[in-house]
Amino acid sequence: MKRSLLVMLTPIAAASLAAAQITTPSTDILGAHLNYGRGCAACHAPHSGADGNGNSRAADPASGVTALWGEDASGLYGKTIVTGGGKFVEVLPASVSAGTPDAEGLLTCLSCHDGNYAPSAMMRNRVYEALPSTYGTGNTIPTLFGNSGASVGSYLSQHPVGLSAKIGCGGASNWDCTEIGGVIVMNGANSKRFVTNYGFFVKPGKYANSPVIVCTTCHEPHSMNAVTVTAGSNSGLPAGTYATMFFLRGPYNPDDSNPMSNQTAQFCRQCHADKSNEMNGSTAGTVF
Repeated sequence: MKRSLLVMLTPIAAASLAAAQITTPSTDILGAHLNYGRGCAACHAPHSGADGNGNSRAADPASGVTALWGEDASGLYGKTIVTGGGKFVEVLPASVSAGTPDAEGLLTCLSCHDGNYAPSAMMRNRVYEALPSTYGTGNTIPTLFGNSGASVGSYLSQHPVGLSAKIGCGGASNWDCTEIGGVIVMNGANSKRFVTNYGFFVKPGKYANSPVIVCTTCHEPHSMNAVTVTAGSNSGLPAGTYATMFFLRGPYNPDDSNPMSNQTAQFCRQCHADKSNEMNGSTAGTVF
């Protein structure tokens, strides 16, 4: 089939293309989070949690109880970071056990990925995955949130994140969805069609009955290169294991050989509804 005909595919043909993208990973799904052989213990300390890093329960009585976190996040406690070009202010929790979504979904991630207030925890800040040739030859990547190579301590260029980075429903920019107790329900005509065409893989945090963006909204830290879609998934894609990159929660493969592929754009459109086909009158689904 000629690639020029992809834009004319019926939903059935599109589904067959999606099935063709189902893959079997040949490398460990932890990928970069194997952390040079340390594996799960790179982040989790199953018998001591944060106490295993020299922290004291007297100073932080609740330390170590959140996912038995084994990295020292104390340097980040209570610090203020500003993201999204200066529009989103986040005051980090005072403990990994604060109970707010920015504790387990942001603070714990920054204990390795900050590079400013927190140490870089054995990270080499070098690309781990095999990137498409079109990405260039550089291998230094901005894995450190507060030290991305421009200026240490600036978070302004980072994607909005934190308790003030809320996801909404309705209006010109958002999906025709419904918020129920801080949970997004994709029940509008356009949003339901998007779920059928791609899915809703992201997992916003819930704070004050509002859905908010944290690191784990888009990233699943336990699987770098594979996403499993089941019959019960919130997706109309055929069931199977799909390729992804950068620990993203949905199918995302910029190395797809099809120049008409839009799966990487589809991932972003889960929140950026105004950039979607469904909100702009196109009948295009997901092309792999």
